[in-house]
Amino acid sequence: MKNDFVLAVAGQSLIKRDTRQASAPAFEEVKRLIKTADLAFTNFESTVIGSHGGWPLKGSFFGSSKPEMLDALTDIGFRALSLSNNHAFDLGPSGVLSTLDEATRRGFLHAGIGRNVTDAAKPGIGEIDGRSVAFVAMDGGPGPDFMYAADAGDSRPERPGVNRIKISQILDVDTEAFQQLSIIRDRIGYTAVDLANDTQPNDTPTVDPQTEIGIAGAIFRRSDRFGKTVRIDERDFARNLEAISAAANAGRLVVAYLHHHHWASDWLQVPDWVGAFARKCIDAGASMFVSHGAPVLQPIEIYSERPIFYSLGNFIFHTRSEVATWRRREVWESVVGLCAFSSDNRLTGMKLYPVLIGGEEALEDPVVERRLVPHLAVGASADRILQRLAAQSEKLGSRIEITDGVGILRTS
Repeated sequence: MKNDFVLAVAGQSLIKRDTRQASAPAFEEVKRLIKTADLAFTNFESTVIGSHGGWPLKGSFFGSSKPEMLDALTDIGFRALSLSNNHAFDLGPSGVLSTLDEATRRGFLHAGIGRNVTDAAKPGIGEIDGRSVAFVAMDGGPGPDFMYAADAGDSRPERPGVNRIKISQILDVDTEAFQQLSIIRDRIGYTAVDLANDTQPNDTPTVDPQTEIGIAGAIFRRSDRFGKTVRIDERDFARNLEAISAAANAGRLVVAYLHHHHWASDWLQVPDWVGAFARKCIDAGASMFVSHGAPVLQPIEIYSERPIFYSLGNFIFHTRSEVATWRRREVWESVVGLCAFSSDNRLTGMKLYPVLIGGEEALEDPVVERRLVPHLAVGASADRILQRLAAQSEKLGSRIEITDGVGILRTS
């Protein structure tokens, strides 16, 4: 690993307070680790309120950050950002433009938003210590159509926004339930016009009249089981796979990134569709697949000698105490992965350093606003985080050995 290129990956950074004010020794250890890498990456889980202004487009889950928060991420050691996520459009197109300006001004290698589809879909490309690196960053929502970038046409101006992978949730029901839903729909008198009205301002979803029923934006599909799955827009996927392939064919180390909120009911479980999505990205040429969205650490898989991080959870998480959803211990635990790649962009080794936002004592503090920065976890905390990750990853064929509070993933 000595002469390999080392890429550090971390959980998402929902940052609203300046972490440069933090002076905890355990946080300094995290920063030291990140700065040992040739390049470090996180998802900037916010939008910048800057010179372009903007208008809040959400309710209680609205979020924005001052431009200085990007300086705080630089101070930690991050030089690459994904900008594609559910908060990227919280200030509308103005926030997208401000975020682009501020990230570019600071020299970040970034991807995932743009002035139009063509711009948003472009990989972020940079030369880092002699290695050509590319990031293709996507967002799968769910989110309204208007948050996603659009090209100009048909008397419509272009729309700054997020690089989209359109994903529709499908609810599978058995034949008996499907027939009952059909009866309910017909007795209510619910028509295609009602579906179109109920899904505004989005376009009306495509529904197969033989096997699917659309009611109030939900799509029910006749099946032999009950469950939920997703439908991925083929054009969006093809556009992004083409960007991955082009970057890989140019000899670049390509990171494919996806942010989404189509989780399993149990956050710790990975939905089947995500695995299929990740593997297609790697088949297209990605050297690594990274995902955020599910607010917890999920397993790591090695596929074709390349890593898949199904969710790295949270690295910085400046949320509010009144949101009871975030009380789970796992929400505040993650790892920083130091991944070494050979000259032909294949993984040669990985070390996993457990982190705990705010430290162990902070987990007993009901005021989550005091959980400002990640601490390097040690002792029982480190073992707890790594053992859970190792047990989950082993189910996917990945072997993680734990030595002195560090996880070592063997590639062979």
